[in-house]
Amino acid sequence: MITKADKNVVRKKRHARVRSKLSGTQARPRLNVFRSNKHIYAQIIDDVNGVTLVSASTVDKEIEISSSSNVDAAVKVGELVAKRAADQGIKAIVFDRGGYLYHGRVKALADAARENGLEF
Repeated sequence: MITKADKNVVRKKRHARVRSKLSGTQARPRLNVFRSNKHIYAQIIDDVNGVTLVSASTVDKEIEISSSSNVDAAVKVGELVAKRAADQGIKAIVFDRGGYLYHGRVKALADAARENGLEF
C-alpha cells in the first residue's frame, strides 16, 4: 500500500534544507514566515544571537481584519512587520519562506513588506 507523506513533514524537511544555507545576522536578519490554516505569523530573527527582533501576526490586536486567513490579512501583517522593523532601524533582511511555496499569502506578505521599506 502506498502511503501519502504528511504535507507538514515534507514542508519541515524543505525548510530545514533551506535553513542549512540561510542564516540571519545582525546586519541582515532573517524574516521568517509561518502560515497556519487560520493565521499567518512573521518574525525578524538575528540567528547569531538567537533573538527575535520584531514580530507581527494576524493575532495582534493592531490588525483590524474580518478574516485572518486570507491574502488581505497577509498584506496587513507584511505592512506591520515592515513598520516595526523600520522603528528598530532594520532595512535589509533575508527572506525565509519557511518551506512554503512563494505564492498566495506568503508572496502577499513579502510584497507588502518590500513596498513598506524592507530590502530583500
